[in-house]
Parts: sequence; C-alpha cells; structure tokens
Amino acid sequence: MDFLYELEIKDSKKLTKKKRQGFLEILKINCHSHAFSIVSPKEIDARYENKLSLNQLEELKIKSIINELKPDIIYIDAADVNEERFGQSILNTLNFRPKELVSKHKADDLFPIVSAASILAKEMRDYLIDELKKKYGPIGSGYPSDAKTIEFLRNYIRIHKKIPSFARKSWRTIKKLLDEELYNRKISDYL
Repeated sequence: MDFLYELEIKDSKKLTKKKRQGFLEILKINCHSHAFSIVSPKEIDARYENKLSLNQLEELKIKSIINELKPDIIYIDAADVNEERFGQSILNTLNFRPKELVSKHKADDLFPIVSAASILAKEMRDYLIDELKKKYGPIGSGYPSDAKTIEFLRNYIRIHKKIPSFARKSWRTIKKLLDEELYNRKISDYL
C-alpha cells in the first residue's frame, strides 16, 4: 500500500481520464487483489420490491466484496450519515474478523487505497459504457446531466416504444422521457 502514497493517488473524480488510465496500469501490476460487483439495472429496480435504498444496496455489495477478498484492514467510504453505524453494520455481517475497519465519509479523499478503488470502479464503468457504445452507437456518458445520453434515450424510446435493456426503469430521467415520449404527458398535466 506504500506505493499508493508515493504515487499521490487521488479520487477518480479529481483525475483526467489519461491520468486515471496511467494509475490503472500501475494498480494492475501492484494490486494484491480486487473484485467488482456489477449491479444490473434490473437489480437496482428490484430494490423497491425489497424495500432497499440505493445506499442499502451499495452496502450489500460492499459486504459481498469484503467477504470475498477477506482483507486484514478495511477502508470504506461510509454510505450512511453515521460513519460508525455504517462500519458496524458491515462488521456485523462479515464471515470473518478483520484486524481493523475504518469507515469514513469522503474516504476516497482521505485514504489512497480507497482512491485506488474509485479509479478501478470508474475505469470499469467507462469500459462497460464503451461496450454499450459498440452495440448501440453514441449513447453519451450515461450520466443524468449528459444531453447526449438523454437524447439517445429519447430517440430509443421513440423508435422502440420501450427503454433499452441497460437502462433502469427507476431512473427519474427515464420516467420523465417515458411520460413525454410514450404517454404524451407534459409537466402541465401534473399542475
């Protein structure tokens, strides 16, 4: 882990794509282990049936990865307003006992190991988006503020009369586009 301090590695949101990719190559060579949990749109949508918030779903995925890797020391970015409660919740469901668990808000700014994890996650997300672009063409970044993504979704819904399989029904942007494009509802219909 010392090499992460030497690299002055930072949270993925604070790095350019080129810088992230440079760090990614170093991480691939030097990282002891890592794991991903890809959450499908169906799984995110199904959380409503299970009465789970996105934070609770994230917590389940974090626990799964930790149980798979079984690290001695765990650093996590708390997905709860109460850092200590979040850390304790994680500890209570592990199938092993780590030497230490550190649960902090903004952990990706505080601990290089969490910054490294954010880089791995962001690069995996970018890879998955690139794979979708190969299949569907220009889809934008996939973020709700991206005009290209919204335009792609709008056109897809107009043509196919449904959302693409990689989009989640529970996303507010999708609900709005469905209302506008399939159900012909306008904002004034709700006033």
